[in-house]
Amino acid sequence: MNYKTDEYFHNVYQEAEESRETQSVNKAALASMLGDFQEKKSGRPPEMLETKELSAYRRERYVFHYTDDRPGPVYVLTPKNGEERHPAVLALHGHGYGSREIAGLTENGEEDEEGSGIHRQFAALLASRGFKVFAPEIIGFGDRRLDEDKRRDRPKSCYKMAAQLLSVGKTLAGLRVQEARLLLDDMATFPDVNESGPGIMGFSGGGLIAAYTAALDERVQAAVLSGFVNIYKESLWPMEHCLDNYVPGLLSGAELPAYIGLAAPRPLFIESGQRDPIFPLKGAEKAVEMLRDIYQNQQAAGELEWEPFDGAHEVRAVRCVSWLREHLSSH
Repeated sequence: MNYKTDEYFHNVYQEAEESRETQSVNKAALASMLGDFQEKKSGRPPEMLETKELSAYRRERYVFHYTDDRPGPVYVLTPKNGEERHPAVLALHGHGYGSREIAGLTENGEEDEEGSGIHRQFAALLASRGFKVFAPEIIGFGDRRLDEDKRRDRPKSCYKMAAQLLSVGKTLAGLRVQEARLLLDDMATFPDVNESGPGIMGFSGGGLIAAYTAALDERVQAAVLSGFVNIYKESLWPMEHCLDNYVPGLLSGAELPAYIGLAAPRPLFIESGQRDPIFPLKGAEKAVEMLRDIYQNQQAAGELEWEPFDGAHEVRAVRCVSWLREHLSSH
């Protein structure tokens, strides 16, 4: 007998789609759905843990204090190009072993000479191209996993963190966005950072954080989203993604691109692997079409760029690097 379980969940999406009120899509609504994270920012300055000189940039690791009870490590990569000030980029990794994966290091903290992973060491790449890059360890990964997960050698703590936060009306996505926004505060205090404002680049789960951070925070001058932009219907709804992607009530207001589009008219660059199995090209095409309408309506069609490339779920980081240079230098 067919108990119509799949049909029911198909109808859940359809009902949400049919009952949406587009006027509910705004920054206040997004911030509310992500959860209330209003803890007071710590007044403690960043503390340096280590430093290493490389040929193209200097790599330092700091402890940044988001709040008094929530410190976290951040790699700060400074180019050696003779410039007094550099365009700054907040670089957000996806699922993996943490910030080392984008800063040119192996999981054990050794130099990664091959750099063949899906993140393409994009923080190190940006630093070698003249950007001052801040690459935080996103909570739930690497050194910021829960102690039990470290002991059991589990790669992430996302599920438990997300479930506990959901139980009190908050989300892991919201916590990560809050930390990204607090990090923007500290980035601005570095004297060799351009005063014109930072860019942001995120891959996969880091793309989600980058998207919502850019949507909510006007300080972000330009955003690069790699391996993330899609519609729920083609990706997050039918597939089993990490729980950290899900925000209660989001689909009641709109599909995902409407929230990403809150960053308009500020510049947005999207990378999509044509063979990405978890954020498929079909969904990316639909999302970009929706975003083009949003940018067109704000007379900013030229500020949106999309690069579908021959690849899977991975960073491309070719055209977007020069694009970031153009947009962060012109503001």
